[in-house]
Amino acid sequence: MGHFISLLLLLGVVGAVVGAATNYMAIKMLFRPYKPIYFKKWRLPLTPGLIPKRREDLAIQLGKTVSEYLLTPETIKKKFLSKEVRENVLTFAQSKVEQEIFTNDKTLNDWLKIVGFDHLSKTAEGKMDVIIFNQFESVKHTLSSKAIRELLPADLEQVLDRKIEEAVTQILEKGEDYFLSPEGTLTIKNMLDDFLSSKGSLGGMVQMFLGDSNSLVDKVQRELVKFLQAPGTNALLVRIFTVEWEKIKNREAMDFMKDVNFDTIVTSIQDYAKRELALESRLNKTIEDYWPDGKQWVTDDLLPKVLDKVFLAAEGKIEDVLKRLNLADVVREQVDTFPIAKLEELVLGIISKELKLITWLGGIIGGLVGIIQAIIVFLTN
Repeated sequence: MGHFISLLLLLGVVGAVVGAATNYMAIKMLFRPYKPIYFKKWRLPLTPGLIPKRREDLAIQLGKTVSEYLLTPETIKKKFLSKEVRENVLTFAQSKVEQEIFTNDKTLNDWLKIVGFDHLSKTAEGKMDVIIFNQFESVKHTLSSKAIRELLPADLEQVLDRKIEEAVTQILEKGEDYFLSPEGTLTIKNMLDDFLSSKGSLGGMVQMFLGDSNSLVDKVQRELVKFLQAPGTNALLVRIFTVEWEKIKNREAMDFMKDVNFDTIVTSIQDYAKRELALESRLNKTIEDYWPDGKQWVTDDLLPKVLDKVFLAAEGKIEDVLKRLNLADVVREQVDTFPIAKLEELVLGIISKELKLITWLGGIIGGLVGIIQAIIVFLTN
């Protein structure tokens, strides 16, 4: 009986050790050795390990599995473009808009500083000064290099040419009204008195023969009116005005602006533009100051519509994007370049308890086999 117990223990222990060692070696040989082992030119069997040896096939199969079963257009639509995801994204976007954009403590200047425009008002005012100065320089160059005729639009020139006759008619009519008015009569009398007085005794002799200046005024007044009403007077003035107007049109515009101080005008306009623009004070206000209803419109109207369009466009482009990504090749390349040692560490780290259980299970089964063998040996002997 003692011999039987010794045999039972011996075969049980040996079987357990062999079973546990076999399972342990089998697990290790999934990854080890990483590279083939050669004895001279003969490669030892079972080297490298199963996974390193079939690494390329594993990478291809993993790529196909990911592209055909895991990351399919239907899976992405279901997981990432679902109604719940849309609602969560919309809620997040609305909260960010309210917290980050439509807030009372961030001015337009603050936003500009975030994107790198720290001195926008100064820069803009400087640019505006340059633009105004350049425009005035351009105007000065134009006025000094072109005649008035060239600056006038063709239709305006024709209108002004026609207005000469009208202007002469109005001048003659106004002149006639003036000389017939009490003020005009007084002007004629004063002019006659001054004229006769300036002639000394000759003027006195004229007054003796013609009477006092009042009678002369009536005569001069009638002659002046006749002169103004004469057709020749109108034609004469029209001809004079036309000749002078043609001379004016042929002169450079700058000839009539020599006394104009353009530097003062430029400075005044620049100061006025900056004062009216008041860019610095305008930029020191928040978005909500300029757009009080903006937050509600953006969160309740704009964002839902934008996100609907984005998700709709994403749904239509998912299949094309996945084809372009070629996930099977991406996964295959990553697996091919992934270190075997790291892969072993990753796999063993996940299923270490299960692998230990397999090792122990091999030992238990080996031990049971050894015990059964001991019983069979004992019975057969």
